[in-house]
Amino acid sequence: MALSRRTLTLLAVAGFAVVIVVVTVILVGATQGPHPPARGTKVVASESSKARAAAADAPAGSAELEAARYLGAQPTAVWLTPEADPVDAVGDRIAGLAAEARAQSARVAVVVYGLPGRDCGGHSAGGLDPDGYSDWTRAIGDALRDAADTSPIVLLEPDSLALAPECGNESERIAQLSDAVGAIASDRTWIYVDGGHSDWLPADRMAALIGEVDQASRAEGGRGIRGFVTNVSNFMATADEVAYAHDVAAELDGMHAIIDTSRNGAGSNGEWCNPPGRRVGEPGGTLGDDVVDTNLWVKPPGESDGECNGGPPAGQWWPEAAIELTKDAVGG
Repeated sequence: MALSRRTLTLLAVAGFAVVIVVVTVILVGATQGPHPPARGTKVVASESSKARAAAADAPAGSAELEAARYLGAQPTAVWLTPEADPVDAVGDRIAGLAAEARAQSARVAVVVYGLPGRDCGGHSAGGLDPDGYSDWTRAIGDALRDAADTSPIVLLEPDSLALAPECGNESERIAQLSDAVGAIASDRTWIYVDGGHSDWLPADRMAALIGEVDQASRAEGGRGIRGFVTNVSNFMATADEVAYAHDVAAELDGMHAIIDTSRNGAGSNGEWCNPPGRRVGEPGGTLGDDVVDTNLWVKPPGESDGECNGGPPAGQWWPEAAIELTKDAVGG
């Protein structure tokens, strides 16, 4: 018996819906798949975050508790440092993050932050000696390859390239970073090196440094990098960072960017170290275009930049900052 045109149309729509359901199930089941980051990317919100620890200790009904709970629930990159995650422990840390990512149908996103002469002796000074750094990054690479099903995102050594001209160690930094890329790279790990921010190095200067790392890391058949990350631990407005990322990428063939929007909701007041009056920015995974893969929360909001503007040492939880950053988000 012949079917009516309306019946055929309904069957076609139903079949299309089935395809959509199947595709959705596949994507969720694959922990966001082997593709590069993009709009809609979700990274793990780790149980081990300092925000969650602060929420467990905060007084009931307090603004501190409300801020810590909100920030602890947000998908945010996890910082790996040799001080907190030494070579004999960093693999287990990554394995734990991967297990959380699988449970959340999310991706592992880590900041690797431990190179020799880190921060040129500034607020986040420290890092490893050259041999120790090589061992540490190899351990990270091995662990991330074991977590390949989570399509890990690696943000490699924030500030390292943008600071290099000021520190006078450009050649050394390029060699260190390209070696680290070689140790960490795999076909399902997406690596972004430091790209400064829109009020730091000119786009062509920043691009030249990024390009040198990529070229060095591709020597003798290496995989190279996906691109660069901007605004890490800074406060520049998203529109300015998107424009800057496009300007930098225009100097580089096929490079992509990630933007840190963790604390730029009120833009910048010109300060970089614990400036007052800042707010959290757009949630991670909400932006993306042909150059900017997406935005992420990279610097965990509520953690101090250093002993400035009344803050505790770099990386420590600062309840007052957490409350201020989340005033608009939680209606405080």
